[in-house]
Amino acid sequence: MTDYIPATFEAFDERFDGIGGDDDMERLFRGSRWAEGPVYFPAGRYLVWSDIPNERMLRWDEMTGHVGPFRQPSGYTNGNSRDRQGRLISCEQGNRRVTRTEHDGSITVLADRWEGKRFNSPNDLVEHSDGSIWFTDPPYGITSNYEGVKAEQEIDGCHVYRVLDGEVTKVADGFVRPNGLAFSLDESLLYVADTRANHIRVFDVHKDGTLDGDRIFCEGPGDGKYDGLRLDDTGRIWAAYGRQVHCYDPDGTLIGRLVMPEAVANLTFGGLKRNRLFIAANTSLYTLMLNVTGAPTPSGTA
Repeated sequence: MTDYIPATFEAFDERFDGIGGDDDMERLFRGSRWAEGPVYFPAGRYLVWSDIPNERMLRWDEMTGHVGPFRQPSGYTNGNSRDRQGRLISCEQGNRRVTRTEHDGSITVLADRWEGKRFNSPNDLVEHSDGSIWFTDPPYGITSNYEGVKAEQEIDGCHVYRVLDGEVTKVADGFVRPNGLAFSLDESLLYVADTRANHIRVFDVHKDGTLDGDRIFCEGPGDGKYDGLRLDDTGRIWAAYGRQVHCYDPDGTLIGRLVMPEAVANLTFGGLKRNRLFIAANTSLYTLMLNVTGAPTPSGTA
């Protein structure tokens, strides 16, 4: 049975006026240990998400409301997305690799090493329109056996990488714990959440895949932690932050937020019109219909 929880929107700026949606959120599932990485597949009208400590991925069917297993074991998969061909791409924390699930169900390894060293534990990812996959690599999956496999860190530091045609390039460093990431609508900017530093950084993106102009986009306003990021079709940034979903104007101003009953890990836009927000929060998967629309693929690969 679906639970309904009041949807509390709070505006801090007139640019958030009129942004809202359903009066109540639906809790579609409860029973995860740490829900993460929601990704919506419009062709099948279903959503897949990760339950990291239980080493499984779950699937919610929009037509029937049924929730069932998608994959177990999952390699402690964390972040997921969908490429332009409609295939699932995933960060497998436990296996320390980035993979693609083909249409026939087979798994292709896109990247598992940089300069011969195993990654820490790939966390979240996004596809660029040139087909490259960009991902973050903090060590959460190797610090203990809770959400991965305890192991030694082979790479010095936690970085952002780009993989194209099997070639892996480090594109950004200097992070404490890089996490969610997203491109601006025109792909001229890359936003990267740094969880431990409690801010989101933004970079200028060049056509050759290099970055520069590293700067702080926004600082966390409290004791929450930034996690997953998504954009809507106006370029606003929606960010998981503690027990809230923050909404930022492209100039970095926090204009409003949605208050949640649990700590939010990640979110995505889906539904037939991309105006349904899905939120992976601690034990549960939530959804509500908004009067805003998510960014189209690839900048909002949901």
